[in-house]
Amino acid sequence: MEHCAIDLGGRKSQICIRSGDGQILFEGKYDTVALPDFLQQLPLSRVILETAAEAFRIADAAKQAGHQVRVVPATLVRKLGVGARKTKTDRRDARALSEVSCQIDLPSVHIPSTRSREWKTICGMHDTLVGSRTKLINNLRGWMRGQGLRLRRGNAETFAERMSEIESLPSYVGWQVQALAELNERVRVTEKRIESLAAEDELCQRLMTVPGVGPSTAVRFVAAIDDITRFESAHKVEAYLGLAPGESSSSERQQRLSITKAGPSTVRWVLGQAAWAVQIRCRSAAARPLQAWAAAIGVRRGRRVATIALARKLAGILYALWRDSTTYQPRP
Repeated sequence: MEHCAIDLGGRKSQICIRSGDGQILFEGKYDTVALPDFLQQLPLSRVILETAAEAFRIADAAKQAGHQVRVVPATLVRKLGVGARKTKTDRRDARALSEVSCQIDLPSVHIPSTRSREWKTICGMHDTLVGSRTKLINNLRGWMRGQGLRLRRGNAETFAERMSEIESLPSYVGWQVQALAELNERVRVTEKRIESLAAEDELCQRLMTVPGVGPSTAVRFVAAIDDITRFESAHKVEAYLGLAPGESSSSERQQRLSITKAGPSTVRWVLGQAAWAVQIRCRSAAARPLQAWAAAIGVRRGRRVATIALARKLAGILYALWRDSTTYQPRP
């Protein structure tokens, strides 16, 4: 089997193809957009890619052409010789990856499905819009403090409307208020889009039977996990999401750390928000066992630790519902 390593670039990508015994058969640059056509003509090979913006699209094309695909984590490629001795070029990187592939079966990150990538993109676009709105609001608040102005109380969605009540706004402030109003409309559209994704998906509907879990949490969790068979247990999912405690132990010294915060931060954040909602807002009978469990931890360790522990527990419950194709049934 031949080994084809591709160092992806925005316009041009460096390719290095080796035979099974490590001999270089082809080396050169190729247009990145034309790589799917190149892979269709390539004999069945193992295709090695480094994680990049274009990696999963090229990986899909390689799979469709019948090749074995390995998308190598960026944290691993340096240990494989990429960028060794502070010398890094596309040619050297492609050579290093193809050479290592001839010697071992390189580990690959999970290649997400089309649905997973689409849902992540939609949620990411929504987060970007919300972040832009927050920056505009903070900028306008700073201007008002300098002018000694105050607004009536309200939330972020009504901020532009409340700003419009101020008489004789300077034109440069009015432009930002208008942009904020348009951003609010876009945020509402993306929120409805996420809600429609959850409403149309049977799995999300089952996950939303868990107290505190809404459309955003369900959609982000499904998009991040993608394939439930990747994980052997709920503890593996919790560790993947960065909700497991870290450890720094050596010899006789043992030290437990806070959560690792590895994996997708947005999923960890929405699970934390769901945990807060369970403790503060939920009044249903289904939430009472979770509230009692978190309250017992809060007495011993404090409320913040209890919230993180409950977020970790919610991740495990969501995993179990997905694995067993069931809905949430609270235990007394």
